[in-house]
Order: sequence, then structure tokens, then C-alpha cells
Amino acid sequence: MTRLELVRHGQTDWNLQGRIQGTSDIPLNDTGRRQAREAGQRLAAEHWDAIVSSPLSRALETAQIIAAEIGLDDIEIIDDLRERSYGTAEGLSGVELDALRQRGEHIQGREKRSHVVARARPALVELAERHPDQSVLVVTHGGVIGSLVRDVTAYAWPEPGQMISNASSQHFAYADGEIGLIEFNGTKWKPGQVETDPLQVEGL
Repeated sequence: MTRLELVRHGQTDWNLQGRIQGTSDIPLNDTGRRQAREAGQRLAAEHWDAIVSSPLSRALETAQIIAAEIGLDDIEIIDDLRERSYGTAEGLSGVELDALRQRGEHIQGREKRSHVVARARPALVELAERHPDQSVLVVTHGGVIGSLVRDVTAYAWPEPGQMISNASSQHFAYADGEIGLIEFNGTKWKPGQVETDPLQVEGL
């Protein structure tokens, strides 16, 4: 079994302002850098064999800060771990997006969650198969992590109000060709909560 710990990047100014980032390359702010250092210090308590990152600068800088804390030098960039594209909604606040929806305006270029999963999951499978029985940190984005959580829990999680905080980490694993969720926001996922066991590994 390969452990995949998916870490959301630290805070950006757009996060602070409640703006939709998507594939817009918004850098970390000072709070985000502090969050990344604190995440690295927390993660340093465990052994990690590799660290990979989305190509977007907010994720890559987060990965660089964490790598320095856990003692890894090389960061692999995986393009398919980039954030979900929100098309013409990028840069809008939540209020502005709600107003756009109320006017019935179409959001052009927004990537479907299913499309995010269709690129991110195979990338994670390929990564895990290159690191059998190892522990890998994957620095990516809230939209990617949320899409994967929804996919493996048949949309049971995240529950209403559940957030994926900046610099938080979520525990996934790979075994027998499948990516499964082990723990989300500190709560263990029980495969029996869905009709089909997403991991098919006894005892997880």
C-alpha cells in the first residue's frame, strides 16, 4: 500500500478576499508561507519518501517550504494536479458569482468535477505505482482534493460546511489499482459508509 497525503497550498490574497482562483497563478501571501512552514513542521514528525506538486506557484512554493522542513530536496511537478479551472468565474468573489448565477449567466470554461477526477486520479495512480509501499506528499488544491473526496465517498463527504483549510492534509492511499480515502479532516473514513469499498484493503 502506498500512502498519499494530499496537502492544500497555503493562503493567498485571493483566498483571504474570498475570490475564486482556479488556474489563475496567484502566489502565497505571508500567512500562506507561515501555514506552509507549520504544515512542514507537523509533517516532519513522520517519514516521507517523496514530495510532488501542482505546477501553480502557490502549490509549488508550499511544497518547497514543506520540503525544507522534512528534509527532501527534489520536488516533482505533475501538471494534472493543477487546480480545477473555473473559466470566466476566476477572480470573482462569492457574492459576484451568486449574482452572476441569479442573472442566469453561463460560466464559460468551468471544468467539471468529473474531468478533474479523470486527470488527477490516474496521475496519483501512476505516482503511487512508482513509489510502492512508500509515503508521498502531494501538494495540490482545494478543488482537486474536494473532487477526489467526493469521488471516493460517492459524494457523502465533504458534508455541508466541511472545509478543506489552507495547508491542511488529507490521508489517501493506493492499493490494488485503486485510490481510497483513509482520513478526512481528522475523521477516519469507513468504507462501509458507501455501497462500494473505495479501497478494498482489509482493515482500512
